[in-house]
Amino acid sequence: SDLQEEGKNAINSPMSPALADVHPEDTQLEENEERTMIDPTSKEDPKFKELVKVLLDWINDVLVEERIIVKQLEEDLYDGQVLQKLLEKLAGCKLNVAEVTQSEIGQKQKLQTVLEAVHDLLRPRGWALRWSVDSIHGKNLVAILHLLVSLAMHFRAPIRLPEHVTVQVVVVRKREGLLHSSHISEELTTTTEMMMGRFERDAFDTLFDHAPDKLSVVKKSLITFVNKHLNKLNLEVTELETQFADGVYLVLLMGLLEDYFVPLHHFYLTPESFDQKVHNVSFAFELMLDGGLKKPKARPEDVVNLDLKSTLRVLYNLFTKYKNVE
Repeated sequence: SDLQEEGKNAINSPMSPALADVHPEDTQLEENEERTMIDPTSKEDPKFKELVKVLLDWINDVLVEERIIVKQLEEDLYDGQVLQKLLEKLAGCKLNVAEVTQSEIGQKQKLQTVLEAVHDLLRPRGWALRWSVDSIHGKNLVAILHLLVSLAMHFRAPIRLPEHVTVQVVVVRKREGLLHSSHISEELTTTTEMMMGRFERDAFDTLFDHAPDKLSVVKKSLITFVNKHLNKLNLEVTELETQFADGVYLVLLMGLLEDYFVPLHHFYLTPESFDQKVHNVSFAFELMLDGGLKKPKARPEDVVNLDLKSTLRVLYNLFTKYKNVE
């Protein structure tokens, strides 16, 4: 709390002589030591809060069988225990580390082993590793978030990370007994395409970025196309974003376009869980491949997560191949 208070003072009054009143013995910083913390205003940013919540929910989903519940990223992940379990679960491996370590040296040794295993996984991707044993153990939330985002990207987590999350970070350094602060911007996430490794932009990227007015025309054309076929089953689509998210209409549409009946035991007609919806969309993708279409650029998880761009890509693929089918 002292450090947080000093950080706030440093943010609010970097030129203030009041800083001179802080005596070396009143602070946890050593001479020339540097600490970083997230600017309190950045912590209140809705996109930042969403990123933290999405990652927390994801970790708890992955570790549900371990009966581990993470409530605070910086407090629960710094000692390496939860990170070890998370990596073992995601990578399907067993790390050679002590199960419980109380001492700081033991915790850092465990962290070192866990992070080396992470680096071995991520190194081939050529990503910048923006964390270290000291920063994670020092409960540096920015470093912890960088690590979790990279893991989520590498293991293609079935979550939707908010795009373009940037935080202001306050760097506080102690020189000659005084606290000096500076601000830097840290980019935690970019776009979904960049993060998931799909770097090639297509017409839909351009449409969303530069011609959102034409988007409604494209949506209208696709709605007309899918309804022309789904109407045969007395089904109608009015919302592209939501009505394809559970995969049911996608599966039925493929059967109509390719002129076959899809046995109901192959998919969930009334899916309830996220996994059941992903199963349906994945199954529809398999039917598309069988029909001679290219593998969709979108991930099933993106469609289930109501990502409009991904849904449009899938439907546009169908439209280009089947637009003349009666």
